[in-house]
Amino acid sequence: MTNHKWAQFRKTKAGVKLHLRLVFMEKCISYPEKAVIITAKEHDRGQLEVMIDDKECMYVFDRVYLDYERFDRMTDDRFFFLSRLRKNAVIRKMEDFKLPEGSNVLSDQMVLIGTTQNRAENTFRLLRVLDSKGNELELITNRFDLSIEDISEMYKSRWAIELFFKWIKQPLGIKKFYVQSEWAIQNQMFIALIVFCLHVLVQIETSSKRKTL
Repeated sequence: MTNHKWAQFRKTKAGVKLHLRLVFMEKCISYPEKAVIITAKEHDRGQLEVMIDDKECMYVFDRVYLDYERFDRMTDDRFFFLSRLRKNAVIRKMEDFKLPEGSNVLSDQMVLIGTTQNRAENTFRLLRVLDSKGNELELITNRFDLSIEDISEMYKSRWAIELFFKWIKQPLGIKKFYVQSEWAIQNQMFIALIVFCLHVLVQIETSSKRKTL
């Protein structure tokens, strides 16, 4: 995208980012519900609030959106979230919860997160789990009512968004843009999203067992 001056973020580089809200339904069906396209130089964190508007949902997102102040606002406004915590996060344990027998979870705690200068006001739930490769993950959420199994399954569903972007690049061939204007590039990306949604509709209507992702 070196010729796309409107999206330039370095002297010889230009780029855009696609922020996506992917709905994960039962029977492993996922579809894009909301999309925001920004230039590469714009900060990712500011897009989180654009994506969150439904209190009936559980939002699972990447570490790039981590912001303690937003965590507090989401909790105060009764929006529910689940995310992975950064390795260098400062954590203060408030309480240990009992683990179910035979659980693969290392710990389940109520915690405060952040330093004195940058600390969340609310308490959160921190789960330490092992992934399929044996790596330890720290998951942070404001849901204290869910079981460990439910939270683990919700985080696993986040993998669907990785598969989604792989699907866009491979079957739809969006590895490069054939136009230069901002409007035309957005059209190319939204057409890809529409094609995916049509694919999901066909899957539902035909009761196909073949996975979209």
